[in-house]
Amino acid sequence: MKAIILCAGIGKRLRPLTDHWPKPAIPVLGQPVLRFAVAELRRAGATAVGINTHHRADAMEAVASAECARAGLRLEIVREPIIQGTAGGIRGLRRLVEHDDFLVINGDVLFPLDLDRIQRAHRCAGALATMILIRMPAGESYAPVEVDSSGRVRRIAGRGTGGEALQPWHFTGVHVLSPAVLNLISPKGPEDINRDVYPRMLAQGMPIHAEIVEGDWAELGTPERYLRTQLDILASRALKELSPSPFSGAERKGHNQWRRSGARVKTAQIHGPAFFDENCEVEAGAVVGPEAYVGPRALVRSGSRVQRSVVLEDTEIASGEALVDVIAWGKHRLRAKPG
Repeated sequence: MKAIILCAGIGKRLRPLTDHWPKPAIPVLGQPVLRFAVAELRRAGATAVGINTHHRADAMEAVASAECARAGLRLEIVREPIIQGTAGGIRGLRRLVEHDDFLVINGDVLFPLDLDRIQRAHRCAGALATMILIRMPAGESYAPVEVDSSGRVRRIAGRGTGGEALQPWHFTGVHVLSPAVLNLISPKGPEDINRDVYPRMLAQGMPIHAEIVEGDWAELGTPERYLRTQLDILASRALKELSPSPFSGAERKGHNQWRRSGARVKTAQIHGPAFFDENCEVEAGAVVGPEAYVGPRALVRSGSRVQRSVVLEDTEIASGEALVDVIAWGKHRLRAKPG
């Protein structure tokens, strides 16, 4: 089995973080988002992964190379001088996937999933494409995928043939495609799989199967979602089945505190859950937590407070500074109410 992870997005809503990290490389409790998708693919028996890159291409390619080497997967990279959209990204990796059904995964999502099961569901459905769908996340307004009673997709973000008694669902960013779909993508130019190719297929009566699943899912495209996801993991509210564990390599202290190698936490007030990454330092007199992550080589000065916040690598929190519902990186402070 082979897979494509789409990694070319610019990540405008996550700036300034994405001025440094491409979205699939952004750290979640110290581990790049891409690590979790690659690990899922390895467990499902993947032999090769293809990615497309555009924004911060060198950084994205370095992370992908490291993660695929860690997992023992062959990596193929297509760099896009002009971003080609999701369908264009798939088209660019055609030679990798054109001989058998293949998976496509958005590079900025966290979603523990039984990939073997969804491949079987795709084969049983006899469809050209299978979209993996979940219930619409509470409080979100994503464009729906509308499905009929037989499990066929009929409309995507308002595009498609429609029908009676359709149920709206949320697309997870994971699908299974048959090679025939490659011939339905325009031969050149930017194109989106959901908004261009799939509606064209629906208009021609070509089957797209909806596989409805349960499970925790997170998309990290805004500061609010990025912060909420990490705090939910810390507090065990969601994504408990992520593998490798986001706490991998950390020593557990008491009920709800974790420390990686070299973390120096002095006589500070710690209120868990709290996670201290490698070689960070928290001075005596600081208050950290509840729900706080302190990244690699970060420094939390005496007299500061970090609560419901994420402090990214190499960041100093000054004495007297109070972070509540904040992503801190360098001199930047992104206020992001997570709830």
